[in-house]
Amino acid sequence: MRGFVSLLIVILTLLVAIVLQILPVPEQFANFRPDWLLACVFYWCIALPMRFNVLGAFVCGLVLDLLLGSTLGIRALSFSLVGYIAAINYVRIRNMSLWQQAIVFALTCIANKAVIFWINYIVHGVQMPAGYFYSAIGSLIIWPWIYLLLRKLRRRFRVEA
Repeated sequence: MRGFVSLLIVILTLLVAIVLQILPVPEQFANFRPDWLLACVFYWCIALPMRFNVLGAFVCGLVLDLLLGSTLGIRALSFSLVGYIAAINYVRIRNMSLWQQAIVFALTCIANKAVIFWINYIVHGVQMPAGYFYSAIGSLIIWPWIYLLLRKLRRRFRVEA
């Protein structure tokens, strides 16, 4: 039963993150939109590396590709890379202070956006818009709250590996 509740909590947090990811925002804040789903994927990869890892990140990226109507697999690949980085460095990241984790997360967001742009450039020949990497600033700002909220949920419902 505990395993089912743990899985349900992880899935529900990812669903909430997906909803936040696809909600429309005012145009002046669009460049600074945090990457909600990537934040949740990053958290679960460092909190439960044996249970939620590259495969879970891949599935989340695939779902986001389907919802956004982009080329299938772009975000799946980039989320997999972020999940891999988080999973192999989870001990180091866990031992960092919250602001250091936020910086690491912002850097992974930049890497994620770079991979997405690179693949879109190869496939579609798109040009990089001004402010393309500004979403890392929004992600940097939300990381401490995401981390604390998900950690509280994980402890409250005893979500374990």
